[in-house]
Amino acid sequence: MPVPVPRQRAIPAVESGQAGASPESARPPAPETAGLTLLLIEDDPAGSSLGVPQLLDSAGNPIRVRTARNLTEAERLLTDDVHCILLDLALSATGRPAGDRTARNEPEPAPDIPDDANKENKEGKADESAGPAVDELATLRHVLGMAPRHAVLALTASGDAERGAEAVRVGAQDYLFRDELDGRLLSRTIRYAVERKRADVAQAKLTESRLRAQENARLERGLLPTPLLDGSQLRFAARYRPGRSRALLGGDFYDTVRTPDGTVHAMIGDVCGHGPDEAALGVELRIAWRALTLAGLSGDRLLSTLQQVLEHERADDEIFATLCTVDIAPDGRSAGLYLAGHPSPLIARGDHPAELLPYDNNGPALGLLPEARWPCQQVELGGAWSLMLYTDGLIEGRVGDGTRRLGQDGMLEMVRRQRATGLRGDGLLEAAVREARELNGGDLTDDVAVLLLDRPTTTAPAHTT
Repeated sequence: MPVPVPRQRAIPAVESGQAGASPESARPPAPETAGLTLLLIEDDPAGSSLGVPQLLDSAGNPIRVRTARNLTEAERLLTDDVHCILLDLALSATGRPAGDRTARNEPEPAPDIPDDANKENKEGKADESAGPAVDELATLRHVLGMAPRHAVLALTASGDAERGAEAVRVGAQDYLFRDELDGRLLSRTIRYAVERKRADVAQAKLTESRLRAQENARLERGLLPTPLLDGSQLRFAARYRPGRSRALLGGDFYDTVRTPDGTVHAMIGDVCGHGPDEAALGVELRIAWRALTLAGLSGDRLLSTLQQVLEHERADDEIFATLCTVDIAPDGRSAGLYLAGHPSPLIARGDHPAELLPYDNNGPALGLLPEARWPCQQVELGGAWSLMLYTDGLIEGRVGDGTRRLGQDGMLEMVRRQRATGLRGDGLLEAAVREARELNGGDLTDDVAVLLLDRPTTTAPAHTT
């Protein structure tokens, strides 16, 4: 039965560049300030009539109407300026109304929609002879999948409230009876459906944001730990900035613990990649490092065991992680340095300019060589000193509009200049990350983690978190 809506006014033809485009509508429909547009999907739009001149939006402006005789034509007409879809549930995927075939005792053709949708609808019907109902719901599901961010209204036969309610349960905003429509009712229903859909989309975004925040909070507890430095005279500071847009965490990780013999162990690492899987792997490596360190492992034995953890936990064989670990002697005057494909730390002794620790005996990143070994480099720290461990996100940012990167030399010069102004601890790290971002001309593309350990001239135990 034709749907009683106004005859469509002429609309511009869809540009050829859009004809084959996918209409999944990842972008939301245009705001109502530009006027509402309705896409009518039914098999005989030319014969439709409401007996009123036109549909009106809340401001009294005409609602533009586009018509499609089948789903293929609907996909072509579903552009970003469409706000609402009005679907005749009697329409099959072939474009012919189910009632006409039933009256002529013709077999119902299988609709051109995914098999799993048909299966789901058939399983939901006790009477398999109700072919039209199955096809109508499958067509509605196809439209909802085709336009997930658009309001959808269902038209059904007068008095068939059960089918209309089922359409709403499937995902339509509302249902209407064909024979009871008038322009005023349809106009109001379209406006309400558009607003409800916008509210649903906003609520879904809010829920997604809350879930993301909860997941990131869980990761944060593992990736950004509280240092275990009780009884140590060292001061601790750290900064973390993820490189991914909208992310709170990335694949960088760090930790610091003090073992019963008085040795302070500090570590910083970087899992290649920037997704949630890399962040989760970073958490696993960080926790494994802390457990192994407290169990008494250090140096080459610890790194070999961490490599085994990485090899068993990574998603594929291409994933690796760089690592820098420092074992500071109980008297605080010397340390053992182990580098696994990671940049060498920076040290400032007393009032002397900052410099990089030796990089000559750097071993391979974890996960690259099965039988790798990591030599120890003995470093003399002295009395008062400041040791900065960092990931390569800090030094790989660009400088200005060119292709030149900050690099270790640029970072070294930057830290020297900032220390000369009296910056120390948290203030120094904050200034370093901020300046690297400013030199890059915006957010850094890679994750950045920086850890700072200070041994002041005083011997009183103190540390900050």
